[in-house]
Amino acid sequence: QVWLVESGGGSVQSGGSLRLSCAASVDTYSSYCLGWFRQAPGKEREGVAAIYTGRGSTYYADSVKGRFTISQDNAKNTLYLQMNSLKPEDTALYYCAADVRVEPATGGYCLNPDIGYNSWGQGTQVTVSS
Repeated sequence: QVWLVESGGGSVQSGGSLRLSCAASVDTYSSYCLGWFRQAPGKEREGVAAIYTGRGSTYYADSVKGRFTISQDNAKNTLYLQMNSLKPEDTALYYCAADVRVEPATGGYCLNPDIGYNSWGQGTQVTVSS
């Protein structure tokens, strides 16, 4: 069983920053994809940022490009999401995900929450006020 635990959420004003962390119980490189997702009330879960481990490439939702950065610390088995210039529309419950066992057709699919992530964190709330 793979355990993922998110932390770092909180409440900030528009324009502020937060750094989310996701601690994994296993080597994150065993997964084809590593990702951050979010879900706001009344909306579908969407991909925010992801890493395709096969090439080490990163992918971002258009809405967060230039503001968010996904990264990982191999030694600590930890995934991060640095969020800058936060906007009220970024308010959501954020989840990290891993354990994709089938290679995606293209790295961009790592941003799709339905491609086969088998492990999900419990979520951490991010609230951005105007």
